[in-house]
Amino acid sequence: MKLLSPLALFTVCGLLAAPLMAANQAPELTGCEAKKHAISQELEQARAHGNSNQVAGLEKALSEVTAHCTDSGLKKERENKVLEAKHEVSQRQADLDKAMKKGDPEKIDKRKNKLAESRKELQEALDQLDK
Repeated sequence: MKLLSPLALFTVCGLLAAPLMAANQAPELTGCEAKKHAISQELEQARAHGNSNQVAGLEKALSEVTAHCTDSGLKKERENKVLEAKHEVSQRQADLDKAMKKGDPEKIDKRKNKLAESRKELQEALDQLDK
């Protein structure tokens, strides 16, 4: 005789797991607070692994962020990085177009790879913009 049907068991497990999953989700940090949190996490790992040089560097980075970081300054810095990345993508696209006009397959492949890399960097910059 089965005590619980699979559906009932699944439902009970889901109900019991929901509070645990909610407890593990911290509010998402942004701006300087997110930057401080990321450095603190790295600092904990460096201490756990006994890496004194890395600990010293991260402690300095944390004190610099604490002393000088402003959300508006950080946002401006990230916006500039996005603009630079967009410019880089346009330049790489122009280089690819030029190579395609010449018809050199080797240069075309090289330019395509560089364009893909620039697009990836742009996406990373865009992702950082909201953090």
